[in-house]
Amino acid sequence: MASPNDRTSSVSTRNSSRALPIDGPKITNIVCGVNLNCRFELKTIALYGRNVTYYPKKFNAAIIRMREPKATALVFQTGKMQVLGAKSVDDAKLAARKFARMLQKMGFSPRMEGFNVQNIVAVVDTKMIIRLEKLHHDHYVYSRWEPELFPGLVYRFHESKVKALVFTTGKVVLLGSKQEEQLDECIKLLYPVLNECRVIEQNK
Repeated sequence: MASPNDRTSSVSTRNSSRALPIDGPKITNIVCGVNLNCRFELKTIALYGRNVTYYPKKFNAAIIRMREPKATALVFQTGKMQVLGAKSVDDAKLAARKFARMLQKMGFSPRMEGFNVQNIVAVVDTKMIIRLEKLHHDHYVYSRWEPELFPGLVYRFHESKVKALVFTTGKVVLLGSKQEEQLDECIKLLYPVLNECRVIEQNK
């Protein structure tokens, strides 16, 4: 059986996804990593930093929260930092720079290098009820469905690390993308598949 992942189109993925009768994709979280090329004394960060949480017995990083842009940093002693919670890559980069400046004001000498997007999480509302049993039956090669363990179906895209969590309600969560444009490409491929498995409402 041919996979919908093998389909091609000359239409731009971003424009085509926006033309679909859906809400989204809406980014809810971006996880990024960066090397600050500086070793940190986490106790110093906890002592002098604002909005800092540090529980060394539970987690080996200092957690710093920022309101604008809304983001959270995990700062490790080795100089690595992860930025979580931003809603766009630009906001994640801005937050990383602000976190670095905060650390600089505490007496450290951070130098940003190797900023990279590790994961983008987005949600989509397809506005239809999905028959997960049919979706799994028709596309079992690309899906995993264990309703006794998890209410959603896991759909994996061919030649991509992105996966979709599909729920009966028509809600879809996209995980594993590293580019915002990839979200549009994936939903463009997935939508026709879901449409074939939708529940058709009959007029009373």
